[in-house]
Amino acid sequence: MKGVSGPGRRTFLRGAVAAGVAGAVVQGAPAGGAKATVPAFHGVHQAGILDEPQARAIVVAFDVIGERRTELVDLFRGLTARARALTSGGAPQQVGVAGPPPDSGILGPDVPAGGLTVTVGVGASLFDDRFGLVARRPARLTEMRTFPGDDLDPAWCHGDLLLRFGAADEDTVLHALRDVCRHTRGAMQIRWRMNGFSSRPRPSGTPRNLMGFKDGIANPDVARRADMERLVWAARDGSEPAWTAGGTYQVVRLIRMLVEFWDRVGLAEQERMFGRARETGAPLDGTRERDEPRYAADPVGDVIPLTSHIRRANPRVPETDGSRVLRRAWNYDRGVDEAGDLDMGLVFTCFQQDPRRQFEAVQERLLDEPLTDYISPFGGGYFFVLPGVADDSDHFGSALLT
Repeated sequence: MKGVSGPGRRTFLRGAVAAGVAGAVVQGAPAGGAKATVPAFHGVHQAGILDEPQARAIVVAFDVIGERRTELVDLFRGLTARARALTSGGAPQQVGVAGPPPDSGILGPDVPAGGLTVTVGVGASLFDDRFGLVARRPARLTEMRTFPGDDLDPAWCHGDLLLRFGAADEDTVLHALRDVCRHTRGAMQIRWRMNGFSSRPRPSGTPRNLMGFKDGIANPDVARRADMERLVWAARDGSEPAWTAGGTYQVVRLIRMLVEFWDRVGLAEQERMFGRARETGAPLDGTRERDEPRYAADPVGDVIPLTSHIRRANPRVPETDGSRVLRRAWNYDRGVDEAGDLDMGLVFTCFQQDPRRQFEAVQERLLDEPLTDYISPFGGGYFFVLPGVADDSDHFGSALLT
């Protein structure tokens, strides 16, 4: 891997972290003199997990360039300072006419918080020999498997770190990405990134994916704390390292949708593949999107086919209840490929307590569903989302690195 090396890199890293901390202090005071608060940033868990998906997102994986534990600590401290500053908003510190501008300026002189969330995870590759973290690896963290039908490109897979920026506006997430890259240059470099957007509910209810169907209707209820402890947050039964408390496993799948083929399929066939009505989102035996499908009354799949997406993904039987995941997905559009075909699809992410018990179990049930003829997963990875940042003296990964 190419990057800055030797003492120059370490000097740059220390300078970047110092700049990040300094910027956080100033940006903590928003325009108008009001006292800054960061209610969405500090807490047991990170923001951006239980929250509803924001309209705009950037999912970006990084490789860590540093080779020493102290450099990694400095990186996490600097990353925390920038995330805290960006989610607080305010005017960046001026450095004088001789220096570069302290900010890209794309959000104006007083940077609005804009509802920004920054969610940070770590990949299995971070727990190699570089930083002495082998024994502290989360028990269920592995590299993402290749499933039948995948067309994975190594350039779009895995990573040491994963950041997810979310906000209502495109310029807010782009500003945050540029700011973090600026202040961590020499410490980490982008491996892959994908911009995503969530469509407005049309006409109401759950947003739609680029196949035209409502996406994410059957999520677990995040208000049910017992379900979140059982399905989302890292296990507290002694099977995980103690530092993981408050974290969760995140799966990312970059899924191209072959929309030009899909758009030639009859509506009735499309609906039978999903098991839902395209117009309303209702299961084919219901009238509203939140209606529970009545599989017991349709044992041979006359109404909702046994091979349909919703029936395979969530059979709604006690034996598969523990495999539910909390999904958070965005659409993407990358223009056209080298053949002139439309390149668009889904940035699928989900949170769970155990990727093998949950995501992989669901994926295995979906392996031969008819929908696989119209999608092509090409990237992503498995990551562990770090516990939240407790207060102003804390930083991402503090328990991991202590």
